[in-house]
Amino acid sequence: MIHIEPQILDKVNAWLTPTFDTDTQQEIKKLIASNPKELTESFYKDLEFGTGGMRGVMGVGTNRMNKYTIGKNTQGLSNYLQQSFPNEPLKVAIAYDCRHNSKTFAKIVADVFSANNIKAYLFEDLRPTPELSFALKHLDCHCGIVLTASHNPPEYNGYKVYWQDGGQIVPPQDANIIAEINSLEYSEINFDAKESLIQYIGKDIDDVFINASVKNGSFNTSENARNNLNVVFTSLHGTSIVTIPETLKRAGYSNVHIVKEQEVPDGDFPTVESPNPEEPAALKMALELAEKVNGDIVIGTDPDSDRVGIAVRDLNGYMTLLNGNQTMVVMTEFLLKQWKNQNKIQGKEFIGSTIVSTPMMENLASHYNVECKIGLTGFKWIAKMIKDFPELDFIGGGEESFGFMVGDFVRDKDAVTSALLACEIAAQAKAKGSSFFKELIELYSTHGFYKERLISITKKGIEGAKEIKQMMVDARENPLTQVNDSAVVKIDDYQLSISKNIISGEETTIAIPKSNVLIYHTEDGSKIALRPSGTEPKIKFYISVNTALDNVAAFKTTEQHLEAKIDAIIKDMKLN
Repeated sequence: MIHIEPQILDKVNAWLTPTFDTDTQQEIKKLIASNPKELTESFYKDLEFGTGGMRGVMGVGTNRMNKYTIGKNTQGLSNYLQQSFPNEPLKVAIAYDCRHNSKTFAKIVADVFSANNIKAYLFEDLRPTPELSFALKHLDCHCGIVLTASHNPPEYNGYKVYWQDGGQIVPPQDANIIAEINSLEYSEINFDAKESLIQYIGKDIDDVFINASVKNGSFNTSENARNNLNVVFTSLHGTSIVTIPETLKRAGYSNVHIVKEQEVPDGDFPTVESPNPEEPAALKMALELAEKVNGDIVIGTDPDSDRVGIAVRDLNGYMTLLNGNQTMVVMTEFLLKQWKNQNKIQGKEFIGSTIVSTPMMENLASHYNVECKIGLTGFKWIAKMIKDFPELDFIGGGEESFGFMVGDFVRDKDAVTSALLACEIAAQAKAKGSSFFKELIELYSTHGFYKERLISITKKGIEGAKEIKQMMVDARENPLTQVNDSAVVKIDDYQLSISKNIISGEETTIAIPKSNVLIYHTEDGSKIALRPSGTEPKIKFYISVNTALDNVAAFKTTEQHLEAKIDAIIKDMKLN
């Protein structure tokens, strides 16, 4: 017999009142009778905003994505908008992905906004997340919502909130909105839609967005080079099928092969274990198609089309999936070179990255005499940089988790424009007898060979959350003094906002917002970051090592040396 805590029972009983519909009450009664463990998981806490908004398993309860948790968020957001813009006619934009219930949830969100006299622009069908960011600004809205759980498993859904600038909410808006939501009772949600305030949008926005993507992602590649690039594309059953093929077509890429088995949007993601382009298995069908058609580049996106995975042919002609750090440095360097060649670098430009991404970004910035601003994990912090430094021009930037943004016309990671940019790089490289992969190696030779790997450890449920919390406590209370026989020389604790030099004992303040992240820097230049995920039941270890690459011919042996070093760090830290 599983014991249910009194405070959880109080929450359960509240959901058995007339405030909640009959179907919800019946579902709860089933859990009481047959699955008390699931009942506890569904009610033991409230879903919270993390690095990517609110995300969770769908179902009944305060810890689940459902009509009421979404409705309460939207009611709180409506109240906050009315407080923030008291004399303005309020407007919001709403988009959704291919997941189960996304369309239904999006209509609920539109209903609640309209019930609160807020005009809602609702996409008529599924659309990529970057298009929502673009549409929000294009339509001069005060905020935007995307219903998506990104690359999470099929049972998940999510609710991302965007602000006027087109970026996801950051301080102080996030805390203020959360406080407003938490002050509400479920009975205060106004679900009585005013249909006259809901306007459906679609192709009209698509055309403007795709044209803007072509404009921002094209870089004087010749028609012949574009026609000569053999592209394989998969949407992994997600939203990018709506925009990426058309974007590539309008940009002049005529040789695009789509993975038909993964072309139709499907919230079950039937052909993959995980619809995450970070996982090599997710791109298996695309890689197989690339071999059949002799593809030069494979492009795969996650369900809401903000992350992009790139596979290209290595020095031996085999297709290899690049990690997010590798694609990021190639794309960033290409943009920097374009800006330099056009004499646009005037000393007031910057690129953006995150604390767990490759340090190589800082080397690129230094080489081109631009700033490299580093923020917390989550693309909202890169969008915030653009807002915080209006005197500086944003060139581009990314994060290790396969996100990249070209310029600032979209204020979130954008797989649509990034896919086009990757094709431009590959097409130009091929035309001059090089390749995307060879361009990467040249960067290593010039700026240092950086190699990264991510280790994710999953800990599900209540007990898992406790384990992850304790792992971070232990890391702080008993910090490592060496990693793989190399002394730890600096520890950055972003929760305490302190960077400590272990050699001198000097402590300096970290001048970015607090976050539960701990980073070890070792004497030999290795960097190991520990961070609980804000959107999944995981703790993540980001490992970065580096060395000089004496010449391109030494690439393979140098890479093997760095891979062995990462393996040794993993073994030393008992992460395998």
